[in-house]
Amino acid sequence: MSQKLEVFPNQYPGREYEINITCPEFTAVCPRTGQPDFATIRITYVPDESIIELKSLKLYMFSYRDKGIFHEHVTNQILDDIIGACQPVRCEVVGDFSVRGGIKTVVRASYERDSS
Repeated sequence: MSQKLEVFPNQYPGREYEINITCPEFTAVCPRTGQPDFATIRITYVPDESIIELKSLKLYMFSYRDKGIFHEHVTNQILDDIIGACQPVRCEVVGDFSVRGGIKTVVRASYERDSS
């Protein structure tokens, strides 16, 4: 279980604006090899009623340091956890993983609330 994301009320819920967050020191562990994976995680979202509290986001990101998880899964898990925590209008998470073994991976996962 990862650290819980905390939120606080958005003072401008009727205004559409974008929040961009960069986490350049993300680390996790490859579940196959046990080798460390390093990445920059970029989060872009349009808040609705709630905004992610940044200290809780930092602790949440740190909670992956010893977790064995694939690049694709962690990127999608972060997106799911952000959606669960703050129910944004839109959100995109990009996992830009460092080269390891001659291969570089960039995983992009996105969400847009159904407008119906």
